[in-house]
Amino acid sequence: MSAHVDPRLLRAFVTVAEELHFTRAAARLYVAQQALSRDVRRLERELGGELFVRTTRHVTLTADGERLLPYARAVLQAQDDLLAAAGQARPLLVDLNSPGLITPRLVLHRARELAPGHELMARYESGLTWAAGEVLAGRLDASFGRFAGLAPALRSGLEHRPVRYEPMAVVLPEEHPLAARPEVPLAALAGETVYAGAGNPRTPEWTDLARALFEGRGIALAPPAPLAVGDEEFQRIMRRTRHPILAVVDFPPLPATVLRPLVDPVPLSPVSLVWRKGMLHPGLDALRRAAALVAAEEGWLRRPEGGWIPKLDIVAMAAH
Repeated sequence: MSAHVDPRLLRAFVTVAEELHFTRAAARLYVAQQALSRDVRRLERELGGELFVRTTRHVTLTADGERLLPYARAVLQAQDDLLAAAGQARPLLVDLNSPGLITPRLVLHRARELAPGHELMARYESGLTWAAGEVLAGRLDASFGRFAGLAPALRSGLEHRPVRYEPMAVVLPEEHPLAARPEVPLAALAGETVYAGAGNPRTPEWTDLARALFEGRGIALAPPAPLAVGDEEFQRIMRRTRHPILAVVDFPPLPATVLRPLVDPVPLSPVSLVWRKGMLHPGLDALRRAAALVAAEEGWLRRPEGGWIPKLDIVAMAAH
């Protein structure tokens, strides 16, 4: 075994161990999946044992990997502490919810331009409720989503900056009768059953927004689907259920579907940048500045007249 282990290899190992999925881990680290696999294989060679059991569908830790994980985390934390003591900030961990969403991605890109000397690392927690818990636990630094939809116990330890009133949309199977329309009036969804993440413990703030939107309009909330881990699994499950999906206008494309904006009225999804109260980090400063700049440039905080949004969210978004 080598007397020196590159911390970069340990970070690759820890990220895969946390995600148990090489594609998601690679996206989180902003590296190619092949490069990440090479780094893990190199670490395994240097340590003289396999750290993961890999199959076509699953990745799990071996006994050696389980033993290594707490030590690898301790080494990385010590490195972060050393950099902080030397006046260099540790990487800022930023949750973007999902790789295809444009709003958080543009803010992160601008923040990297504003703070080129600091590392801002993307993660994908797929839901603000879950990410908020990680932020409060110190395992994540910032996320994006519907702040007013969080439980009061979560909100009390967090701060937020409004970023966007994002128009909502519906994802329809190509053969759906409404798919031919350029826009879908909400009234046209009466009698439909629409999927909005019901039962997903990571995204109750989104399901609650959908429930408020559907109330009194004759739109049913689809029952819980199997919990999808990653975009590929989500697509597979949605192809099987064939329910329309409540989404936002920047939702990434799904095979054999069309995305149509909702109108009459235009429902709005409120998006905020969220972080832990009292947190100090130059990367967070850049992220907050970037959120303000991009929102102003794109006109994201101009609420369309007549746009639908719950009163609770209007209050939260107007608080800044």
